[in-house]
Amino acid sequence: MLYSTGASSGSSGGKAIGFIGLGQMGFNMARHLRAKSSAEFIVYDLNHRAMEQFQAESGKGVDLASSPAELASRSSVIITVLPESAHVKEAYLGESGIIKGMHQGALCIDSSTIDTSVSTDVSRQIIAAGARAVDAPISGGIMGAKAATLTFMVGSQTDKDFEQARTHLLHMGKNVVRCGDLGAGQAAKICNNLLLAISMIGTAEAMNLGVRLGLDPKVLASIVNTSSGRCWSSDTANPVPDVIATAPSTNSYNDGFKSRLMLKDLGLVSNAAKDSKTPLMLGALAENIYRHLSNDATLAEKDFSVVYQWLSGKRP
Repeated sequence: MLYSTGASSGSSGGKAIGFIGLGQMGFNMARHLRAKSSAEFIVYDLNHRAMEQFQAESGKGVDLASSPAELASRSSVIITVLPESAHVKEAYLGESGIIKGMHQGALCIDSSTIDTSVSTDVSRQIIAAGARAVDAPISGGIMGAKAATLTFMVGSQTDKDFEQARTHLLHMGKNVVRCGDLGAGQAAKICNNLLLAISMIGTAEAMNLGVRLGLDPKVLASIVNTSSGRCWSSDTANPVPDVIATAPSTNSYNDGFKSRLMLKDLGLVSNAAKDSKTPLMLGALAENIYRHLSNDATLAEKDFSVVYQWLSGKRP
């Protein structure tokens, strides 16, 4: 059931910021949000070690919750960053979920990338229970989370909800865009990731061809990045090791956006395309490529730019 405002069971009286999901993205996002916020900060993750690490690194003013419901009962703003639709449904609607403890008027911001239909359904249940909801998936990857340069694509029922969410999101990123009503943020995110997957495969294919034709990959990249082929996959996250010093490929394809997560997002794209009767040509091919790549357990855990190694027949 919903607590009335001010009737929280926690010491904060429902004034805290609650954060659920301390994976590679969430941990870094929460770190920036905590540093730039004056409110009490409460975190929850199924991985208790991650919570303890966050508390140890953040110092005073960070509490650990025993469940999403307890976190919600002490928070006026709740942010979730979770891997898949099932995790979001459990965190919000489960037996010990957020909806069981949240206050009237609380603002729930879900920055997970999940099915648009699931996102909209969860948001509507939150609103029906007396709170507010926005979907705010992110682009920028782990590098963006660490640097607080993420882009947030927001779907909200009202301008007021968007503006309140924007205040908190700007502590974790630099671009916050309202895309439309509930679910619009998720729609924008999967369209972006569809293009990202295709462009990464195209970049990897072009770089592989150039290397096999005897070109120095750094020279080829410099040409591409001052020509019409330039894209994020070529100038920021180039898939060839040692071309871009900060790219995951130079770090053995670690600390990036995992291939299995790209495959998951392409599955969301496929679902949305079927629901909207939209043809997918390159998108279907990209999904098939990442499905084959992710059948290799090692490659599945590497940054999605490892598709270069898969195409070239090498292993990182």
